[in-house]
Amino acid sequence: MEEIELTYLAKNLPDGILEFPSKEILDIYLPSSAVHPGLRIRKSGDKYDITKKRPLKEGDSSYQLETTVPLTPEEYSEISTLPGKRVRKIRYYYEQNGASYEVDVFKDNLEGLVLVDIEFKTVEEKDSFVMPDFCLREVTQETFIAGGMVCGKKYSDLEGDLERFGYKPLFLK
Repeated sequence: MEEIELTYLAKNLPDGILEFPSKEILDIYLPSSAVHPGLRIRKSGDKYDITKKRPLKEGDSSYQLETTVPLTPEEYSEISTLPGKRVRKIRYYYEQNGASYEVDVFKDNLEGLVLVDIEFKTVEEKDSFVMPDFCLREVTQETFIAGGMVCGKKYSDLEGDLERFGYKPLFLK
């Protein structure tokens, strides 16, 4: 499946975020020895899958080919014992002005990081999109913020790159 998506650093959390539908997500990236692992095992609520993403256009992370295979709880249980790089977040689903946002509030070692993803059906839709006021800056093309790059890291590992964009850590109240 082709995925057209933009990623933003959040400037603030949308009002009432704790009331939005949400899921806890645990991602495990493999292989653990890779600088930027490309294979992801995910537990999202009570669903499990394994996904591989790769750019459709060289140097453009907004267009990805995403191959996802659903897993049974037993398959996930066994695969999740592999020594991958882990990241945990709460994903809030938010709608505003006809757009659907995934607001990822990272937990554990990445607490303070909040990313916002927006998926599009067409390139034209993506190209005409206007950043919402709760976002700070688009970072789709920034490698340091990709899922396979933030896994297994601490907020302090990303702090220098985040400061370049004027990002300030955000926390749920």
